[in-house]
Parts: sequence; structure tokens; C-alpha cells
Amino acid sequence: MNTIKILIVDDEADAAEILSLRLGRRKMQTFTAANGLEALDFLKTTPVDIVLLDVKMPGMDGIEVLRHIKRDHKDIEVIMLSGHADMDVATQGLELGAFYYQLKPIDLESLCHKIEDACRQRQLQHKG
Repeated sequence: MNTIKILIVDDEADAAEILSLRLGRRKMQTFTAANGLEALDFLKTTPVDIVLLDVKMPGMDGIEVLRHIKRDHKDIEVIMLSGHADMDVATQGLELGAFYYQLKPIDLESLCHKIEDACRQRQLQHKG
């Protein structure tokens, strides 16, 4: 399998950087964006496999960013990240095409399994 490319979108720079380092140790290539607009601009020029998307961000929230990603980059899988258990947001995200909804604090093992599952899903869609 090729190196998994992941864009981490989180307005908390420290959290994004720590997650980036931890995933990098797992041989995943990571990029970070501080907000939704930055993420969407990044995706115009750089292909990724997975977006780890914080739900609560100032300006454009994660649900709005998800809408744009699924409209403009249908082949990218999105895992929503949230510090708050909000079933309405989780349901809305999944209905809009998010692959999974992960609560913070993040269990790295669980997240890595979901990233691998999302990549397999992506590969199946490319074959189909």
C-alpha cells in the first residue's frame, strides 16, 4: 500500500501538530490546516487520501467544510473529530458522506484502524 496522505484540519494548532507527529511515526504523510478555508485551498493543489476534520471551528465549521469536500473531492474520505458528543452533528456528518465520527481525546490505535478502513473503502470505490 502507498503512503497514506492525511490532511488534519483543526483550529487548535497544538492538537493538530501532536496528531501529525503521532501519525507520522506510523509512516503516514500528514499536512495541517488551521481552518476550513485553508483546508479547501490546500485540497485544490494537493491530493490526499483522508481528511481528519474538526467539527467545531470558527468561521466555517466542519459540517460546511465536509459539504465542500464531498462536492469537489468525492474520492476523499473524511473522518470527523469532535470534543463534544453531539449525535445531531454526528448523524448529519455521516449523512453528508463522512466515513466516521471520532470523539476526542483520540485513541490513536482506534483512529489508525479507521484510517486504514477508510483507505480500503476508497480503493474499493476506485475499482468500482
